[in-house]
Amino acid sequence: MAGSVHYGDIPEEFRDPHTARVVILPVPYDGTSTWIKGADKGPEALLTASANMELYDIECDSQVYQVGIFTDAPITDLASPQSMLDAVCGRVEPYLANDRFIGVIGGEHSVSIGAIRAHANHYEDLTVLQLDAHSDLRDEYEGSRYNHACVMARARELCPIVQVGIRSMCEEEKDGMDPRRVLVSDTAQQRHDWPEKVLSLLTARVYLTLDLDVFDPAIMPSTGTPEPGGLGWHEVLRILKLVIDQRELVGFDVVELCPNPDNPAPDFLAAKLVYKILTYKFKR
Repeated sequence: MAGSVHYGDIPEEFRDPHTARVVILPVPYDGTSTWIKGADKGPEALLTASANMELYDIECDSQVYQVGIFTDAPITDLASPQSMLDAVCGRVEPYLANDRFIGVIGGEHSVSIGAIRAHANHYEDLTVLQLDAHSDLRDEYEGSRYNHACVMARARELCPIVQVGIRSMCEEEKDGMDPRRVLVSDTAQQRHDWPEKVLSLLTARVYLTLDLDVFDPAIMPSTGTPEPGGLGWHEVLRILKLVIDQRELVGFDVVELCPNPDNPAPDFLAAKLVYKILTYKFKR
């Protein structure tokens, strides 16, 4: 993808890398996905769709782009999962040192490991909040500890994790899972107080990793491993708004967009989701 593709059709003065409060980092990597390929095209599809968003947010009566949103050049060191995650970590760490708020866009879910590592090194009292259809707790998969199926196993080596929307796992993952820190999709759809339950498990600072397959495939079919029974748009926004209101969101990623050129609506959903996260973060 071209480095000149920016997030949102925003005026150039709000894309200045020296003054922008927010940095969007594309990671077009799809090296370990195991079913539908194409997540490496996700960042460009999301950025392209974002040019069609209205920049005024009705819900929050705000225009978050005015804090400045700089879109960095995509990560290009993609030869292996290890080199990719090292490159992501190395790109994120200087931004954190300069008090920037980072949003990584993937790419398959393994791209999150480098960003989580950088945030865990920088922030104390951190929890990773995962919104996902899959638990991703395998210690190793297909010969790699950095496969997309292992991302949360690596994350919990760095800090506590909370998992929301889960509806697919293998028996090995179940045996190693802490059920007190997992909210399956059925529970989230049946319990009105589930966001408050999630909030009670989080520390003061939160890193959000959001796999787009947490959404039901009726509204988000463009993922590498779609699972029926997912969450809806407003259910996801409800938990995001509560967490961002009550905790300090220090960074996030949105991953696993596998675009379908015949259906751009999911690309737009992903782009709008990023804007909603930023809006909730900076609305004050």
